[in-house]
Amino acid sequence: MFVVGQLQYITAAMTSRTFWLSNPSLAYQDWQAREAAGSDRRPFSPRSVVQHRAMFENFLKHLVANGQSVASFGSADIASFWQSGDARSYSQQTRMRYVKLLDRLCRHLVFSGVRHDNPASALLCSESWPEHDPMPQFLNEAEDARLQAYVASPPDNLAGLRNRAIVGVLLATGITAAELRGARMQNLQPAAAPPYLVVPARGARDVRTVHIDGFAVPLLQEWIARRQKIPVAGDLLFTLTPDGRPVTDMSLGRIVSAALKGLGYAGAEPSPRTLRNTYGRRHLLAGRSRDEVSRTLGLVSSRTCDRLSATIVKAAVL
Repeated sequence: MFVVGQLQYITAAMTSRTFWLSNPSLAYQDWQAREAAGSDRRPFSPRSVVQHRAMFENFLKHLVANGQSVASFGSADIASFWQSGDARSYSQQTRMRYVKLLDRLCRHLVFSGVRHDNPASALLCSESWPEHDPMPQFLNEAEDARLQAYVASPPDNLAGLRNRAIVGVLLATGITAAELRGARMQNLQPAAAPPYLVVPARGARDVRTVHIDGFAVPLLQEWIARRQKIPVAGDLLFTLTPDGRPVTDMSLGRIVSAALKGLGYAGAEPSPRTLRNTYGRRHLLAGRSRDEVSRTLGLVSSRTCDRLSATIVKAAVL
């Protein structure tokens, strides 16, 4: 009986390791459905499950790109993840969520015989939830008005029109940089009544339709008309080259930074996130509820809008 039990354990461990190495995405989903739970041992909510899968896929993509697997990655791979793609701009809260997910994952993989160590455990000591939420970066009303006027005047040259349309979409819809990079031609409908942008589902965010603020509509109509005449491979709304190469994080950051600095913005973060916060704050100032603005931004909670609302209260007091 002891030998049979040992063989069953070894077979199960080998099967688990093979599963995690051959199809880590499916293995993660299977583990979530059967066992994964929070610190209170309660199963995660459906929304959290979707969010965790998106986070795992994001980290897995980084591992694959660097020739690593769920069984071989170490602390150096986690450190390099923070410097890749969107992870460079992750808040302290988001980094902590990733650390907790990786610690939970590695503990399971060690228990299952897939790994020998947990490189995320030490990070739990160095990473912590912030005691206070950082001040969100945004354009004040005067700066917002200047950038809206800039967006409302389309330039003649194609590259300038593309760059201004990028700024216009971010400022007039509040979408994220990643959502803009993945936007397709058919998603943007500036000639509709009212004009709108369809934002496809991404990670934990469901598909949503966002109405375009009026100041950007003429510019985006002009961009769609020009974009339809450009012989570019694929149907991405914005590309860097005729072969259809998508706009990168770095180029997107440069485009937004150049537009803001050209108008005299001296804030600490001249980035797409600042434009997203500006959109949210503008709509809160216009009287929309925090829940409504949060839904428009594709957020699960109203925490971001609560922080933006606090800046409005402080401004009113001053």
